[in-house]
Amino acid sequence: MPADRPFLTEPRPEGEQASGTAPDALFDLAVNRACAALRGLRPADPAGALAAWHARTRFARRIGLDAVKAALDAHPGAGAWHWAGGPDGGWTAGRAPFP
Repeated sequence: MPADRPFLTEPRPEGEQASGTAPDALFDLAVNRACAALRGLRPADPAGALAAWHARTRFARRIGLDAVKAALDAHPGAGAWHWAGGPDGGWTAGRAPFP
């Protein structure tokens, strides 16, 4: 675990793959919450913190960690943005309609 351990659950490779499909709204929520967690934590190792967040957040485990990482990598940068449209969606200007 990273030195700045924000979570208690150790990430494991078998938990990084989603076991099935999830609704688009759940995918959007996972990406938006992961983005908010990284923005709030400002960890020294974002990849490690994201893996720990994914392992600890029950609903996020229904979405593959690689899919969340790919969405976060496409983040446009500064300003208010939220993910919408499920796995095939993208970043939309403004705040998410729900937290």
